[in-house]
Amino acid sequence: MALPDPDLPIVIIGAGFSGTLLAVNLLRHGARVVLVERDRAHLGRGLAFGMPRPEHLLNVRASNMSAYPGDLGHFQRWMGFDSQEQANLFVPRATYGRYLREQMMAAIASAPARFLIKEHEAVSIDWPGGATPAIVHLDSGEQIPARAVVLALGNLDPSGLAVTRALDSQMAFANPWHPAATEDLDGIDHILLIGTGLTAVDVALSLDRAGYRGRITAISRRGLAPRAHTPSGPHVKPGPRPEARGSALLRQIRRRAAEIGWRSAIDELRPHTQSLWRLHDPAAQARLLRHARPWWDVHRHRLAPPVAERVAAMQNEQRLTFRAGRLVSATPQGPNARIEWRPRGSDHCETLLAQRVITCTGPESDVTRCAQPLLTMLIAQGRLRPDPHRLGLEVDQAGHLVDGTGQPQDALLAVGPVTRGAVWEIVAVPDIRRQVWTLARALTNSQWVGGEGL
Repeated sequence: MALPDPDLPIVIIGAGFSGTLLAVNLLRHGARVVLVERDRAHLGRGLAFGMPRPEHLLNVRASNMSAYPGDLGHFQRWMGFDSQEQANLFVPRATYGRYLREQMMAAIASAPARFLIKEHEAVSIDWPGGATPAIVHLDSGEQIPARAVVLALGNLDPSGLAVTRALDSQMAFANPWHPAATEDLDGIDHILLIGTGLTAVDVALSLDRAGYRGRITAISRRGLAPRAHTPSGPHVKPGPRPEARGSALLRQIRRRAAEIGWRSAIDELRPHTQSLWRLHDPAAQARLLRHARPWWDVHRHRLAPPVAERVAAMQNEQRLTFRAGRLVSATPQGPNARIEWRPRGSDHCETLLAQRVITCTGPESDVTRCAQPLLTMLIAQGRLRPDPHRLGLEVDQAGHLVDGTGQPQDALLAVGPVTRGAVWEIVAVPDIRRQVWTLARALTNSQWVGGEGL
């Protein structure tokens, strides 16, 4: 990709894992970089790795958490791990946040003249000349000319559920990461979690660590909870990409799972997941989302063994229950929330009372519903649009954001979870590190290194 005026910086908006690692890679290739992050606590860490909660472990083994696709042992060396047993450990996310921040600080030290951090919010982007340079406007009033702008927004904040809007903010929490969601627990004996995935598990662990000994009920449409990793592994040999598509692909995965176990069958697909997603047309992708996504999520995105053991213990103690059903209403009843819900497969509603309701359905993916002013403005300008499945922003295969007319834009790009509609698997470190490594080389015309060019 040839970009004008190489003396102008590349501006990255968002300094979580995606934005920080993109900045590190760009600096390695000689680019000037401005990293914009409104929340100092997220700088160089993001939400996932910035929370100082020791009970929240990585969902990926240490052996696969390197920030660099060309040096897969980097994180292990940083941790001082030199044995196979240590390579299989699942370390606290906060520890990984320190690792990521250290990579950023090392990059700054190696190129201080080419790197700036702006602890402000980007409120708008203009293209006075119609193309480049772009002008990024900060809430401080500062304007930053850029030869390219990359949105690295991470997971968007949850937008809340309509069914809980009748409950006040002290009883119902739309954002499970709000500190108050797991504090002030005296007098509470029943908490409802809406959702049964990884977020619900995180919240249940935080409640447990905070000393809560009451009941926790987690409800989702299918009631599926994440499965656990094996203590060691994975032990999967690289194989060819499956030829089957659609329902035939699902049947092939089931057959393979019967032969080698479901974990290995899923792990075999890891190198091919993104290309398989792209090979399906939007209608086929929509069918996969509708019928297979809940099952894929709980088998693909697993719990560290110590976390799975703690969850099982809470279930055995009848302090944590996963239920399948749909919420019908939530209304205040004195100090309680009165929840009407319909169990899966039933025509009749049941009632439960809870003193706190925490939405754990995950981040917002529909960009037209999020409360992010910059995204709202860019959509109104016709500079970007949601992908067909409302999983994030529509991008082409190289990461260029697609505008309202369907045209990719050379100098406006995105990385990380907001590109999920194009690649499906882009929330884990192994996927994002490859994405930002590839984009950094493209933005700096460095594709022709290491024998990869003509």
